[in-house]
Amino acid sequence: MTMRDELPTSRGRHAAVDEPGRHLPYPSGWFCLARSRELAPGSVLTRRFMDEDVVLYRTRDGRPRAVHPYCPHLGAHLGAGGTVHGQNLVCPFHRFAFAPDGTCVGTPDGPPPRARLQHHTISEHNGFLFAWYEPDGAPPGWEVPGTAQAGVVPTAAWSTEVHTYAQEIIENALDYRHLPVLHHVAMQELDPPATQGPLLRMRLRLGPDRPPALKQKIQADHTFLMAGLGYLRVELPLPSLGLVSYLWAMHTPTGPRRTRMLVAAACADIHKQDAAEASLPRRGLHRAFARAMLRTAVGKVHQDLRIWNTKRYEPQPRLAASDEAIGLFRHWARQFYPAPSRP
Repeated sequence: MTMRDELPTSRGRHAAVDEPGRHLPYPSGWFCLARSRELAPGSVLTRRFMDEDVVLYRTRDGRPRAVHPYCPHLGAHLGAGGTVHGQNLVCPFHRFAFAPDGTCVGTPDGPPPRARLQHHTISEHNGFLFAWYEPDGAPPGWEVPGTAQAGVVPTAAWSTEVHTYAQEIIENALDYRHLPVLHHVAMQELDPPATQGPLLRMRLRLGPDRPPALKQKIQADHTFLMAGLGYLRVELPLPSLGLVSYLWAMHTPTGPRRTRMLVAAACADIHKQDAAEASLPRRGLHRAFARAMLRTAVGKVHQDLRIWNTKRYEPQPRLAASDEAIGLFRHWARQFYPAPSRP
């Protein structure tokens, strides 16, 4: 599924519902700014990130870069007409050129000034481009997890803007009680949530809530991996088909109580160490299966959107006895916020 083929986005308009004491600051961590295929060598993109623009570009030799948007010369926006010449990003206003390290290295009519672009730390894994965010500017304290199987990249994707916090979206995976109510999905916890620093893992058996015969027939074991509040990957082995599917849900804060959600899917042969080794017919099967998985996932997301776009954040939720997973998640999530503003 190309970007032009993506399903329509859902852009509801709702008034802010935050009250004093219910506001969440931007969390630290890695957040997806784009799919790798969106940033070809020589291309320039602008993305919204933590209520600011970020300009992404890829040098002609394939290195991705992410910089603050304004030229230090006279303030032109580098994403509004900026170009890549060789390895340099060139300003559209006066043609000042900036090297990959940010240094101004050329002007059309004289020696360059002592000027430098500010960079965001970025990382590229499994066909995604991630940017690091830390309120105090500290460098990354952990890495984006990749798949154990090499060569896995998404072949189908969909995105939307959600009027809520990234934490509210990713917390949904641990809200077991809503699965049968909203999605008509039955759940069995195989491995309870377990945390390891910025990572949270769990394994669930999911299937239709009814009828029983169908539930038994198509139950499947899903392995969940969360890395911070912006990254969720679900791995679903299908041994009877010789396949394994991957579903990513990326949550990137774009502004106050606004999050860009990207859902992407991939499929590979279960026994291959490198997904790129698949034959052409198998690759066609993988793409078709990934597209089907994505449509199923997006259908569930649409059911959640009405809730997310209208709910408010509860900093001290009145949890029920079976909400232990949410309590564990809330405790784990505190590490991604500045200490004075922890929820």
